[in-house]
Order: sequence, then structure tokens, then C-alpha cells
Amino acid sequence: MSHRKRSTALAPALALASALAGPAVLLAAPAARAAVVDVAYACVTPIGDKSAVSPIDIKAVKEGAGYKLTMSFQKGVSSSPVELGKGAMSPSAVIQVGGAEKATVAVTGPPNPEAVPANTPIKITDLSGTYTPKKSGKVTFTAGVLTIKALGTTTTCTPGNGPGPSLELDVTGSGGAPEAPGAPEAPEAPEALPQTGPTDSALALGTLGATVLLTGAAGVLWLTRRGGRARS
Repeated sequence: MSHRKRSTALAPALALASALAGPAVLLAAPAARAAVVDVAYACVTPIGDKSAVSPIDIKAVKEGAGYKLTMSFQKGVSSSPVELGKGAMSPSAVIQVGGAEKATVAVTGPPNPEAVPANTPIKITDLSGTYTPKKSGKVTFTAGVLTIKALGTTTTCTPGNGPGPSLELDVTGSGGAPEAPGAPEAPEAPEALPQTGPTDSALALGTLGATVLLTGAAGVLWLTRRGGRARS
């Protein structure tokens, strides 16, 4: 009876331990890890060098064999000495891929939806692009160079603080069928003889006849020599 009581008393404790152990295992191997990273941009603008810090967030959504990446800026990184009308500014950037494979992903976004007053930080719209992994494993996504085009000018902003990745993700690569080793090349087709007229046909037949005569003479000579050897 005492053994049964001890078993009954231990059951809730074991159940609680199993419930606690389950989430711990899941947390030990996450499929993705995201973080908002402060990126210190050094910008080369038409009116001189500027600098600004913006928190960057990168998200990934599975789409078919690849992922749609979205890069979000929480603060403006540049300004204009004149007002930018609606749609006057077009942003684009590069996301650096590291880890299991090294690559770059170009991301673009729509023009500014509203006018930007002069000397006001320009809010960058969300930029998006598609990443299709070729290798499997853990990859990271880090903010790269930002480009802003407005009123016929180009501003280039480069991360100057070596920012860490904004996203870490486990991916499955598309790979590809390897080429068969040592596959023989297909033989080239022989060139067709030109057909230009009766004269050329006669020459061709004459050449063929001469070849037949030479072959026959060689055969007679071989037979004659073979016969001579047999008699000796």
C-alpha cells in the first residue's frame, strides 16, 4: 500500500517535470532568431557627408522555395535641404547573407508616400526582396549599403559600425542535380558534300573510282605477297 501511495505522489511531480522540459528543448534549438540592430550609417550626399543611426529590423516569410525578406527602418538616416514632393525619393538597399552561404539580396521599396519637408530626416519605406537559398544550414541577414535617389541625385549610406545580423534562420537549400562525371561529348555531324552541278558530280565519281582502283591494287599486292610467302 505504501508503494502505491509513493507512486501516486510522484506522478504529479513527474508530469510537471515533463511539461517544463518540453519548452526547454524547443527553446534550445530555435528555427529563427530576430533582433532589432542599431546601424550607424555614414552617408555621402550631394551636400556633404552625413551620419545617422537607425534601428534595423529584418523579417523573413517563406514563399515557395525561397523567402521574402522585409527590411524596416525605424528612424530616418538622411535629410534634404529642399522639400521632397510625394514620390520624389526612391530607396533601395543590400542585405548581406552569411553563415551557411555567402550572398547578397537586393531589396527595394516604394517612393515616399508623402512630401518630406526640408531638413527633416527622410523616413525610408519598408524594403523587400526575395532570397532563395542554395545551401542548407543556418544563415544570417545583416543590413548592407542603403541607396537613396531623389531629384536626380544619389545618396549612398554605408554601415560604419560593423552591425550584427538582424535575423538568423535555418534554411533548406535548393541545391541542384550534379552533372554526370565523364559524360562523353556527342560526336560532331559530318559536313555534307556540296552539290553544285554535273561537273562536280563527275569529279566526285572520278575520285571515288580512283579510290576503288587503289584499294583493289593494294589487295592484289597483298595477296601476291601472301601467296609468295606460302610457296616459300
